[in-house]
Amino acid sequence: MDVKNKDFKTHYIRVAGIFALFGNAVLAITKIILGYTSSSMAVVGDGIDSSTDVLIAIVTLFVSTIVSQPGDKQHPWGHGRAETVATMLLAFIIFYAGSQLFFTSINRIISREYSAEISKIAIIASLISIAGKALLAASQFFFGKLADSEMVKANALNMKSDIILSAGVLTGTTVSSLFKSPVLDPIVAALVGLWVIKNALSLFSQMNLELMDGNADSSLYKKLFDAATSVKGVENPHRARIRKMAGSYDIDLDVEVDPELSIYEAHELSELVEEAIRKELPEVYAVMIHVEPKDSCLHQREEEFGLNPKHLENETEK
Repeated sequence: MDVKNKDFKTHYIRVAGIFALFGNAVLAITKIILGYTSSSMAVVGDGIDSSTDVLIAIVTLFVSTIVSQPGDKQHPWGHGRAETVATMLLAFIIFYAGSQLFFTSINRIISREYSAEISKIAIIASLISIAGKALLAASQFFFGKLADSEMVKANALNMKSDIILSAGVLTGTTVSSLFKSPVLDPIVAALVGLWVIKNALSLFSQMNLELMDGNADSSLYKKLFDAATSVKGVENPHRARIRKMAGSYDIDLDVEVDPELSIYEAHELSELVEEAIRKELPEVYAVMIHVEPKDSCLHQREEEFGLNPKHLENETEK
């Protein structure tokens, strides 16, 4: 990733963080005040959830500063992993918010500690929340796409879930108010809490795969192999490894060339392979090509790591 693109990425991450920070702060204060006023535990819980989004926005702004720093002796690959770690933190925050909402709601249902009547103010609060979260989610998706930032995209998904959360709260408060059945308020809140927990676990799983240098998208390897073999004189791409770092890919690949070639000629072919890979996968951060002589016995030993085209064929057969 060149400096210009990196500067754009940092800029859009910061803008996304500022939008999320102030937008969620306004929504959180509004929902908590209206929730207490209307005696709706679901609306108060929705407001607390928005409060965690304020913390998420602060983390986003902080991480944007770290990601923009160049590589150093301790971090020769740069600081892109900070975004992945921060996204993991977001997953824990979302999980905590959902768990709190769920268990608090269950406790209210069991102890019957809910209001005798839900005010129509709670309905207004839920409508405000849905409209506000829709605008914030759209802005985060927009800036996340511009910056190609998994952290910002994750925050957008969180806000998208918040829309569903607020819609659930709206349903609960409306039904509770119309049918004079306030117990529905904590029941709906508990169900929404489970939904938030589900999203947090999904996000955690995705980021854990990235931290473990995993990659569930086999199409990337197909593009990699196709790009390598498109270069005349290059054969048998193997021992391929692709890992993701803050929206970019770090790639290692072994290829075979004519053993009669000079070191210079073999190097030139490796440069062409890298060029073809970057054309096929523009999100590449770095490419390391290892050149081997054709029909070398080195690759015939059992490979302990990396993929080759046969792995993709076996996956297709399954």
